[in-house]
Amino acid sequence: MKTIYLGLGSNIGDREKMLQSAVDRLAAPDLIVKRVSSVYETEPVYLKEQRHFLNAVVEAETELFPMMLLTRIQKIELALGRRRTGPPNGPRTIDIDILFYGSSTVTTRKLEIPHPRLHERRFVMAPMEELAPDFHHPRLHKTMRQLLAGVEDQQVRKVGTALTLL
Repeated sequence: MKTIYLGLGSNIGDREKMLQSAVDRLAAPDLIVKRVSSVYETEPVYLKEQRHFLNAVVEAETELFPMMLLTRIQKIELALGRRRTGPPNGPRTIDIDILFYGSSTVTTRKLEIPHPRLHERRFVMAPMEELAPDFHHPRLHKTMRQLLAGVEDQQVRKVGTALTLL
């Protein structure tokens, strides 16, 4: 079993419900959700003219290989109304990113692990540091605590710990 970390984000509809639905749908015999971070409200980073996001990070264990995991995640996103139309980084019902897959690295046309921009995003780093402050980034060789300290200012505020595990 590999320990994985997944980033969740939503800014359309009932954002908290979308995050909870994603956590619920991730849980399966071949993907065991262990912990979920607090929920953070964050301003959009790239496309500013949209609603603020709610974000969280999930820690799980899985036997799925990375591409199988990506396929599972994309099916969950689709089931929760995600449509990949419109501008990149635009509004979405749910976004699920594979942040880490153990200490493995993956580079393909469809998937890069660790997520290539996670260390630049406070909305990922704050919940990631909450769950695993001493986890080492396998490419950057820094802990989550160190990476979070290096993120430029972005508005991120903890809004609760409302997500639950089944």
